Amino acid sequence: MRWITRPGWPGNLLALAAGASTLLALAPFDIWPVALLALVLFYAGLRQLTPRQAMGRGWCFGFGLYGAGTWWIYVSMNTYGGASPLLAVLLLVAFFAALALFFALPAWLWARWLRRDAAPLADALCFAALWLLQEAFRGWFLTGFPWLYSGYSQLDGPLAGLAPIGGVWLISFALALSAALLCNLHRLRARPGFLATALVLLVAPWIIGMALKGHAWTQPAGDALKVAAVQGNVEQDLKWDPAHVNAQLALYRDMSLSSKPVDLLVWPETAVPVLKDQAQGYIDMMGRFAAERNTALITGVPVREVVHRQRRYFNGVTVTGQGDGTYLKQKLVPFGEYVPLQDMLRGLIEFFNLPMSDFARGPDDQPLLQAKGYQVAPYICYEVVYPEFAASLAARSDLLLTISNDTWFGTSIGPLQHLQMAQMRALEAGRWMIRATNNGVTALIDPFGRISTQIPQFQRDILYGEVVPMQQLTPYLQWRSWPLAIVCTLLMGWALLARRMAKTV
Repeated sequence: MRWITRPGWPGNLLALAAGASTLLALAPFDIWPVALLALVLFYAGLRQLTPRQAMGRGWCFGFGLYGAGTWWIYVSMNTYGGASPLLAVLLLVAFFAALALFFALPAWLWARWLRRDAAPLADALCFAALWLLQEAFRGWFLTGFPWLYSGYSQLDGPLAGLAPIGGVWLISFALALSAALLCNLHRLRARPGFLATALVLLVAPWIIGMALKGHAWTQPAGDALKVAAVQGNVEQDLKWDPAHVNAQLALYRDMSLSSKPVDLLVWPETAVPVLKDQAQGYIDMMGRFAAERNTALITGVPVREVVHRQRRYFNGVTVTGQGDGTYLKQKLVPFGEYVPLQDMLRGLIEFFNLPMSDFARGPDDQPLLQAKGYQVAPYICYEVVYPEFAASLAARSDLLLTISNDTWFGTSIGPLQHLQMAQMRALEAGRWMIRATNNGVTALIDPFGRISTQIPQFQRDILYGEVVPMQQLTPYLQWRSWPLAIVCTLLMGWALLARRMAKTV
């Protein structure tokens, strides 16, 4: 225990291991108690440190978390980005080191301004608030990287019932609060009133989460719709090769023509690897086929538009046949769809010049897609990992749809983590989600975040199943994160004020 609480490298190495162990709590391992244990070690490790020491320990935790949890970015850098193994590793280390600051700075803030050594209960509450604000901040700063939230560990755990109430961030808050309270129970033995309150706060989220797990917050808005999602399994190095464009168009055409009649026929992200205006004849032809079958065909396709007299390119999804609408992606992947500081970085290595890495951001407040008379909330790949953004679209929808191309990450665990986040969005919204991908995981997810049906990764196939349009809003869709944000802000303000008053006495 001394290793955890004292300054020095033993404690820092343990923090590094604690951050890395969080990977085991997430997909595909799903050992949810590990997330709670990691938070216990992180909180306990900050108890006796100076602000500078706490900053270093927080950095170690963050480096371990990202190093273990997002190593699969190496595949896109090395295999598809042309970076040598050494260069890819160096770039990744720099990337992890930068992301670890998301934990270093809050740890410094905690030790410098917020820690309440004389008030263990208040200390635990404030730590949980800071943990939540840290997760929210790293999902926003510089467009955000909202990956590896601790709350995702509870998708199949006891706290899953909290997701429709306050989203994944409420679960993260409950985990952080539980971890801090567990560390402080022994310090409250001499104060029975505070101990009783702490026990209530410790147990209540778990009881509520288990009691509400499986509770239906939404109701069917119509009959079930038959769905076919086409998984083309096109190799990434052929995806944007002009010599293979016609073969890809023929592939999706032929698979769709031979498919069973359905209400919704879904192709993955950029299944049409040609600009929409150039492929309009092909899309119209497939639209006529879909209309004859009384089907709505939804496909990913890049879109070219003139904005302020400039030609801009967008990652899009469009509906034809028994539906209408085109949606332009708003949340872009750094380096994959746009290059930060591109005037400096483009041309340095092939990774900074990947195909289709010059997309523009789609406008806000776009209308949803319409298919078979229902409103469909579309998320293109990375967009589904943003809780608040996803909720803003889901609140207007009857169905959720995410299309993706995770081929960039090979056989790694990255696509499985991505799937888990899509499952959490369905649970938060209480709506069915269709997930169509190039090489997996293509799946249908029910309103409780469970996979109804899926097809194996890395094979060419068509997923068949049914989804049900849903109506009404979960508490999270109605109120979003505002109640939780207000509570966390008040808790942190209380901690700052109490600390200041204690110094003046």
